[in-house]
Amino acid sequence: MTKVGKIKSISKTNKRNAIIIYIVLTILAIIWLYPIVWIVLQAFRTEVNNLGQPVGIIVGHYFPKKMGLSNFHRLFTETQFLRWFGNTLFVSLFTFVISTFLTLSVAYVMSKLKFRMRKPFLNIALILGLFPGFMSMIAIYYILKAINLTQTLFALILVYSAGAGLGFYIGKGFFDVIPNSLLESARLDGATNFQILIKIILPLSKPIIIYTALMAFTGPWMDFIFARVILGETNTHLHTVAVGLYQMIYGSQTSSDPNRFTVFAAGSVMVALPIVVLFFSMQKYYIEGVTAGAVKG
Repeated sequence: MTKVGKIKSISKTNKRNAIIIYIVLTILAIIWLYPIVWIVLQAFRTEVNNLGQPVGIIVGHYFPKKMGLSNFHRLFTETQFLRWFGNTLFVSLFTFVISTFLTLSVAYVMSKLKFRMRKPFLNIALILGLFPGFMSMIAIYYILKAINLTQTLFALILVYSAGAGLGFYIGKGFFDVIPNSLLESARLDGATNFQILIKIILPLSKPIIIYTALMAFTGPWMDFIFARVILGETNTHLHTVAVGLYQMIYGSQTSSDPNRFTVFAAGSVMVALPIVVLFFSMQKYYIEGVTAGAVKG
């Protein structure tokens, strides 16, 4: 086979592989987007039966025949969604402030300070990070119960923030790229480690700060397991949106209203909006933080 023939053969193979990859990605995108589009459509569904009564999901009707905002009106007027939203926002804001500071502080220590147990700690943190957090759920609950902190929003903030320091690896990778000469110059001028972190490291680390803050905010915002266990079922005024919406569908006080699922769908859309806005507005810095933090671990 001539050189030109080999090039054409390679070109055809690459083209065929690219087509297969695009087909697979398209199928995966449809599978991923289907439930999102479906839940949004149900949130705006306002169909009624022959008696003029609202009905829930109609089997076989993917697209609603009638749409409106009545489900959102019912969500805000007939449920405690605004209180749940406020509770979740309160927990998420406090958690993201505390967690971001802890994570970046640990990342700075592990990246720029040398001490005896540094290597073992890196290995231990890596191993602990392999286990999902809910494995410790029962132990955490009994510890909180022993100190009388269950069924409080403060307990949630404590739980979400306490283990934040173990998520330092991305931040450490970002800080590793910052030249040590800057830190050495600052130390010669008498700067402390805290001053170096606040006045030198953080001003140079906007992408990783935003990435860490987004992760710290979205964790409590979307969590269901810890919030369900710690807050319990009866204290509805303390529920977060995840627990409140779950109780709306599966709780012991669930009504027989056939339209409750569309109200639930409206709540799901409202919960997703802040996260979507945050990610779209800070997408550039988020991607920079992930890629820069992955350069060197």
